[in-house]
Amino acid sequence: MNKHRMNKELSNFAACLRGSIASRQSAVGNPRFDELALELFALQFEHNLAYGKICEARGLTPGMVEHWTQIPAVPTSAFKELELSCIPLEERTSVFHSSGTTEQKPSRHFHNAESLAVYESSLWTWFKRNLFSNSELRITNCELLVLTPPSEMVPHSSLVHMFETVRREMGGANVPESRVGFLGKLAPEGFWILDFDAALAALGKDSKFEIRNSKLFLGTAFSFVHLLDYLAERELRVELPAGSRVMETGGYKNCSRSMPKVDLHALIKEHLGVPAENIICEYGMSELSSQAYDTPRLTPHASRLFHFPPWSRVQIISPETGREVADGETGLIRVFDLANVFSVAAIQTEDLGIRRGDGFELIGRAQLAEPRGCSLMTA
Repeated sequence: MNKHRMNKELSNFAACLRGSIASRQSAVGNPRFDELALELFALQFEHNLAYGKICEARGLTPGMVEHWTQIPAVPTSAFKELELSCIPLEERTSVFHSSGTTEQKPSRHFHNAESLAVYESSLWTWFKRNLFSNSELRITNCELLVLTPPSEMVPHSSLVHMFETVRREMGGANVPESRVGFLGKLAPEGFWILDFDAALAALGKDSKFEIRNSKLFLGTAFSFVHLLDYLAERELRVELPAGSRVMETGGYKNCSRSMPKVDLHALIKEHLGVPAENIICEYGMSELSSQAYDTPRLTPHASRLFHFPPWSRVQIISPETGREVADGETGLIRVFDLANVFSVAAIQTEDLGIRRGDGFELIGRAQLAEPRGCSLMTA
């Protein structure tokens, strides 16, 4: 098959998927998901050389796979050693690296304009549905505060690209540039740090930001710890306007002290005035093009359950048997993301979760897995 035909087939699939994501009825029912997943598997088997070899070694080819649950999943660690991409080398315009300690070799997820278009459509649609639906927060009357450096400083961060996409989409909703702030910067060693003066100004200490506007506050868990510790040391408390929301993501390893989610959220409420029901957790990674968000807790001690968008599926897999565990049991999180059109749709993570219906409760990293999620990548 020639290159032109390959590009056309993948482009057609990507365009079709973007149309489904953008529609009001974006849910991809099980029969349709299975059909799309098998179609994408066949394309990726043929045009992703490294993935095709993995599938052949396992004896699982498109002619033998009859259901999406049989599609071979690739571990996230494989993205460190292999070029798991359908995009020709000369057409790769962007690459996202996994986070982790600076000593680790990062994963690489390659993109071009078409793959980024699918990624951005997926992330914005699901972000908007989880952060703005059924909320007092409105896109056109809120300020966006981000506890990361801007994208031009960290071009290989999928998380920052996500936040930049949110900024751009909100700008399309006529949100003034003066109501958007990236409050992180790079230390000389390449680590992410906070600009505390800018953060205090954004929290209402500067006339550039109008305190009456609700805030949409985005950042990694470790960045929130740094900010909250800074406020606590100075005995500062901020009461953000009603409707303000916080979205936190990622881990703590080597970035800050660690704490349980319930303690972090209690400190956010104490120092920022945002109640627990307005704090959303995100789960994502550089190897995926879709993210999962948790649902609000009905009671203070209820589990936070994560859900991926309708164009994805999640399984909780037993590391001993390789099979999906029963509801309520713990295993490794495996994601089938149709938005990963130009790489690999089936991703085996190193994160543990508890199966809860069609969602999952996030436990954390498997014991032998390398730490990640604290965004220590350099520019």
